[in-house]
Amino acid sequence: MSADTSPTYRDAYARLSRIAAELETGEADLDRVLPLLEEAREAYAQCRERIEAVRAVLAGDWADGVEADGDEEE
Repeated sequence: MSADTSPTYRDAYARLSRIAAELETGEADLDRVLPLLEEAREAYAQCRERIEAVRAVLAGDWADGVEADGDEEE
């Protein structure tokens, strides 16, 4: 994790991948499934939050200085 203790997108995605792999084996103990799903929901929310933040920047700040044909405004 980073210095501010919030996981990076990469960290959260790695958690999702690890959880999916564990659940796909079908060998996860039933008592472990619910905690895994809770952890996956948290990691998914973190990934989605990061993706939405990037989309907002791309839709807003970057689009403000570019016309529809791709030329920058003067």
